[in-house]
Amino acid sequence: CRCLQKPTSPSPFTPTQSHTHSHKMATMLARISALQRSPVLSAVAVRCHSKKHSGLPTELDKMNMRRFDDRALKTAVGGSAYKAFHDSIMDGSHMPAEAGEELAKALGKWAMSHGATKFSHWYQPVRGACGIAVAASKKETFIDFHYSDKSLLKFFEPGGFDAGRLFTSETDGSSYPNGGLRSTHGASGFTGWDRMSPPFVRGTTLYIPATFVTWNGEAIDEKTPHLRSIETLNKQSIRVLRALGNTRSQRVVANNGAEQEYFIIDARSYSKRPDLVNGGRTVIGAEPIKGQQTSQNYFGPYPARVARMMEEVEAELWSLGMSFVVQHNEVAPAQHEFSPVFSLSNVSADQNVMAMEVMNEISAKHGLKVLFHEKPFKNINGSGKHCNWGLNTDDGDNLFSPGRSPENQRRFIVFVACLARAIHLHGDLIRCGVAVPGNDHRLGGHEAPPAIISLYTGTGLGDHIKRIIDGGPLEGYHGNSRTIQVGSPYVAPITGGAEDRNRTAPFPFCGNRFEFRAVGSSQNINWPLTVVNTAVADSLGAFADLVEKGMSVQDTVVHFFRKHGDAIFNGNGYSQEWVDEAKRRGLPNLRSAVDALHTLDSEKNHKLFLDTNVFKPRELAARKTIMLQEYSETILIEANTMSSMLTTGVIPAAQRDLARYSSLSSGERKDVYSKLIASNDALRKAVNELPKADVPQTADYVRQKIVPAMKEAREYADAAETLIADDLYPFPKYDDLLFGHNHHA
Repeated sequence: CRCLQKPTSPSPFTPTQSHTHSHKMATMLARISALQRSPVLSAVAVRCHSKKHSGLPTELDKMNMRRFDDRALKTAVGGSAYKAFHDSIMDGSHMPAEAGEELAKALGKWAMSHGATKFSHWYQPVRGACGIAVAASKKETFIDFHYSDKSLLKFFEPGGFDAGRLFTSETDGSSYPNGGLRSTHGASGFTGWDRMSPPFVRGTTLYIPATFVTWNGEAIDEKTPHLRSIETLNKQSIRVLRALGNTRSQRVVANNGAEQEYFIIDARSYSKRPDLVNGGRTVIGAEPIKGQQTSQNYFGPYPARVARMMEEVEAELWSLGMSFVVQHNEVAPAQHEFSPVFSLSNVSADQNVMAMEVMNEISAKHGLKVLFHEKPFKNINGSGKHCNWGLNTDDGDNLFSPGRSPENQRRFIVFVACLARAIHLHGDLIRCGVAVPGNDHRLGGHEAPPAIISLYTGTGLGDHIKRIIDGGPLEGYHGNSRTIQVGSPYVAPITGGAEDRNRTAPFPFCGNRFEFRAVGSSQNINWPLTVVNTAVADSLGAFADLVEKGMSVQDTVVHFFRKHGDAIFNGNGYSQEWVDEAKRRGLPNLRSAVDALHTLDSEKNHKLFLDTNVFKPRELAARKTIMLQEYSETILIEANTMSSMLTTGVIPAAQRDLARYSSLSSGERKDVYSKLIASNDALRKAVNELPKADVPQTADYVRQKIVPAMKEAREYADAAETLIADDLYPFPKYDDLLFGHNHHA
């Protein structure tokens, strides 16, 4: 895990001193008020003041400058409007009309002072975008009629931004993928500001992070189910804390830090590859002689152009209030990663989409292109978006940090037991959370976890769980760091983590959080976080039910581990032994996105989502339809692109190449080129015979017929590439794509 850890300071809340039963109600209300403010005040630990910092670099001095956080709000509005805003977040109500208008006026004034001439609700429809999560926005200018003018032809003036436009907006919902929830004759879609996520100014636009629902209130976006899952997770977490004797904490939130991996290549080479332009990955391409064999790129220096681009990216993200704190080269050539400090999970999702947009825009200015696809290059490491997920209370406790006190250690074990149950019962659903076409190429190798969803505790915690099952106490696991001696007095002893790192694990323990490593790099993380939150909330509720009915906490934990401990695996996730063992344990091995998505609307999952108020039945059915359609459409775009590249580019080049050998031995060329033509014909036949069927059947056909045809055509296309003369080959090769931008200052 390369996301920053702050085990004693669980962002976004400020740690508080221990509470006692003698605290007065005023103290409690003040603490709750601090909770209400904190998500808008900041989603990260990094801060800067509005005044200039003497001696700081300009980029750091502008940190958080273009985000309307709680400090900006408090400065801009009066005390009653400020309180009304936070009260409305706490109870989910409208702000009083007068206070809402005061807030809207203040926000508009602030935005225009930062160069904004427009505003827009910024929302995230459920749609596949060929290798990148994409938000949506409809921009409106800060102008309106001068209504006090009595003339028939009124003039415009700056303004027009009121509470109605701040909090809600209406747009079309039928043109986005919606799974039948919208139609041309029932098309309304409504956006609503997520008041936990601060607005920000980019360029000349004020962006207001928003949900997106139908006229019937049904979710057709990524954010709405996530927000619902956060609420059910909070409710069930509080029940468990009460069962443990905690009467202090009033709210539990999910935090997340997304480690974003990506490739950067030359934009000119990118534009000459139809497969990258259309789908974000190369559907043909022979391995380069030198790839990632020597790990030369890993944590090495950036190419000069990439360094300049990333300096601009980090400055932009800092000014928008995102804690862009870690960046480095990854193992594969041209591959990189960045990590923020963790934040509220809904804010983390917004900021990740924002970061992808920023990187795309800034890379173009530098003649570069960012690839967020899970597997842009065959036999080269793929890219993930490891979600460092954890739970925190409003009074400063990290629920996945063992702590030093027996009380905290017991609480930690309780929440780990609930997580184990969630993964054991809902591994299929969590696999659905990462069921995107690109992940089918990535999962199961090259540092990506397998499709079998399991929980890695590490040997120390694993041994402690075994002792609990055998009758030992819940407390006793301290998560203590270990001291590592280098063997030279020149180097001080190194402090290592309590558990080793397992990069083959889909869900490993990282000392104070768990890392969901299976998430794909192109994904909108709202969806995978939604399924994790929902599954864990279900298990927390089941735990609370048993304790409230009279079972002891100790017996409930033992019951959970005995019944659901098969989800825990601390070995090599790549081994055949684990595949066999997982089958024996009854853990699903859903190798493809289609296999996974067929389980999404199972009776179990229907009940889970309904009981937790995350999805209504129609919404869940729509989500399955949308995701299966995305799979089929993505593969069909790739297949048609591949056939076009072969038909109009590679095969003509192969024919010209073969003609050069009229008086020489052509070796295997004729055989390879003939098989290439035949495999391309077979691919086109498979695409043309796509049946007119329902969405699940279409996805099955694409998976079973078109994907294998593409694999065979690629085999001969890649073989042909190694034979065709360089001056005849029509597309940039892997050498050009992976290393070409390194040679330009």
